[in-house]
Amino acid sequence: MNFNPKMLQIYLVGGTQDTHHDSYEFLAKVEEAMQAGITAFQYREKDSSTMTADARLIMARRLVELGQHYSVPIIIDDDIQMALRVGADGVHVGQDDEQIERVIKEAAGKLIIGYSCNTATEIKAANQLTAIDYIGCGPVFETTSKIDADAALGLDKLKKLNSLSTHPLVAIGGLSLENIPAVLKTGVSGLSMISLVLNSEDITETIEKIKSFY
Repeated sequence: MNFNPKMLQIYLVGGTQDTHHDSYEFLAKVEEAMQAGITAFQYREKDSSTMTADARLIMARRLVELGQHYSVPIIIDDDIQMALRVGADGVHVGQDDEQIERVIKEAAGKLIIGYSCNTATEIKAANQLTAIDYIGCGPVFETTSKIDADAALGLDKLKKLNSLSTHPLVAIGGLSLENIPAVLKTGVSGLSMISLVLNSEDITETIEKIKSFY
C-alpha cells in the first residue's frame, strides 16, 4: 500500500496493554474502530504488555487480515522483521528504537516508514531522510497512555515543528474531543490517539465526532 498523508487523519495506536491485557477485547475494539472509519492502525505492545513473542505474531497477522478487510493500513511499532513477516503496510520507529538508517535500508520501497521526532534537531535530521513517509510528534498534551512519554510539547511548539518538517506530521498525546480543533489549527496532517478511542464508551460515536473536525 502506497503512503497517502490522509492515512494520518484518524490514526489509532494500541496494544493489549490498552485493553486490560484482554486480546479479545482489543481485537473487538480495533475492529469496531476500523468499521467506524479510522484511517490507519499501529500495533504497539509496550510498557506493561504481557504478550509473548509468538502471541504478538499471531495478533499482528490477525490485525493485518482485519486491515485488508476494512482497507485500513497496519503499521507495526518498532519491529521491522515482524512487519515484513506478517505483510503489514508499514513500520514506525522512535528515536530510541531500531536505528532509522537500518530501518530505511531494510524497509524502503517495501513498507511505509514512520519516525517519532519531538524536537527541532530531530525534525531537521529527519528532513534529510527522503525515505521516511511521516513524522509522529508528541506528546502534545500530558498523557497517561504511555509510561515513558516525554514532557508535553504544547500547541505552539507543535505548530513550529510542523512548519519545520518536510514530511507530513501526525500529532499524538493527550488528544481529546475538546482539544482536537486547536490541534488541527496547527496545520498537522493528522491525529493519533490511544485512550480517546480505546477507552471510549462508544467508539463509533467518538470516531464520528473526530471525522467531523475535518
